[in-house]
Amino acid sequence: MSVCGEAVGAGSLPSELVVHIFSFLAAPDRLRASAACSHWRECLFYPALWPRLRLSLRVSPAERPRLEFLMRKCGWFVRELRVQFAADNYPGGGAAAAGEGAAVAGDGEAPPPLSPRWLDLLRTYLELVLCVLSSVRNNRNLQKLSLFGDISILQQHGTISNTYLGKVDPDGKKIKQIQQLFEEILGNSRQLKWLSCGLMLQIVTPTSLSSLSNPIANTMEHLSLLDNHIPGNTTLITAVELERFVNLRSLALDFCDFTAEMARVLADSNHVPLHRLSLLVHSVSIMHKSLDNMPKDENWQALTRNSTNLRVYIMAFDVKSDDMLRILKPSIPLERIHFDSYVTCVSGAVVDLISRQYDKFLTHFILMNDVIDMSAFPDLSDNRNEDPLVLLAWRCTRLSLLAVHGYTVWAHNLIAIARLRGSDLKVLEVTEESIEFDQGELADQDVDPVHNFIEQVSLGLGRPWHAVMDIELLSVFTEPTRHFYREMQSFSEGI
Repeated sequence: MSVCGEAVGAGSLPSELVVHIFSFLAAPDRLRASAACSHWRECLFYPALWPRLRLSLRVSPAERPRLEFLMRKCGWFVRELRVQFAADNYPGGGAAAAGEGAAVAGDGEAPPPLSPRWLDLLRTYLELVLCVLSSVRNNRNLQKLSLFGDISILQQHGTISNTYLGKVDPDGKKIKQIQQLFEEILGNSRQLKWLSCGLMLQIVTPTSLSSLSNPIANTMEHLSLLDNHIPGNTTLITAVELERFVNLRSLALDFCDFTAEMARVLADSNHVPLHRLSLLVHSVSIMHKSLDNMPKDENWQALTRNSTNLRVYIMAFDVKSDDMLRILKPSIPLERIHFDSYVTCVSGAVVDLISRQYDKFLTHFILMNDVIDMSAFPDLSDNRNEDPLVLLAWRCTRLSLLAVHGYTVWAHNLIAIARLRGSDLKVLEVTEESIEFDQGELADQDVDPVHNFIEQVSLGLGRPWHAVMDIELLSVFTEPTRHFYREMQSFSEGI
């Protein structure tokens, strides 16, 4: 049926009806529809259409107008806000960036200088964070707040020195304003159940959580506090503070901050069972803090008695094998583990320990080594007949994801892994440069070893398979912190 005349045209539809129609459209279609007339444009930003807002922001001045517009329109009522500050345009990027500007100076040494472009990015980062926080400071409908700062990729070899921050924030006014706004948001919250702050630069302080009222702390279901900029032995949450969070079902912390006393608090019968625990083990954190207070095996046993469905996710950055052998207590219900390194290498003994201790729980195993010399990949098998990765696939019958880069994986062992786990191994990602062939396989002139290898792995998995050709295609290889944060979110939401 067609309508004629301006009085009965689409522009005269009641706002409630336009909003109802918009609710069936995807966000891009809503934007196109809103261009029809000014009335529809006004309807586009009705609170009912924006229960959640998820933004991935490049640290660039060009992002600010778009961010200010969205936050002005939605910040005061949005119920779920996720903001990720992406590091895509950092000079050099990744580990190279860390080497360029974020290396830690030795004792008594001046910190290395940062380029003007680095300082501009730090300045822009602070402005974008201020824009986000100031827009939601009075939002009492906020139920989920999630902030992630990829700027922490600068900190592969340490923390950003206050000397650098002093160049872009001379009196520390912006940092103090950011911290105050964050505490204001927590203090004003009336429905907050999910709080996640991952590797944001100096946004969370040890006093931030005290801003939460007792009723909100008592109903909080997810808490994630990760910030490797905190100096010395300072922690973002204490065991005493954790006692208020009696309904916590998911927790993510720096491993050095998760103490035996915290495990005892969570094991108390006053707390609901904990379902998900994500722990980030970082060499920088271990350097400045201590593993002496970490939970002992009896603490893990007590915790799992109260939380029978607890599953743990651990990510380790450049952690020495000796430290990992201390960390990996037998009673940890370890479901996922991700090793990533630029300096250290995981030993076969660690992999073997994991396969023996966590065979009933382990589903995800990721092993990354971002070395420069690709001709010197470490060999976990150590010329033994029993390869630790094959034993992992044999013992861990729930294994569904295996990813390897930067370690030698022999072709015949990869075939064995595929046959052992078959179609239950949903993801098998191994970079092409990690795969090695025995001389005997290469000497057979009648068979193309590469073609035969791919065919055998594919048959074992029950689906077509190939090695990863380009490491840049996979974020699990190139963006470890972002991968951890994304996995932690989905891990916790899957309760």
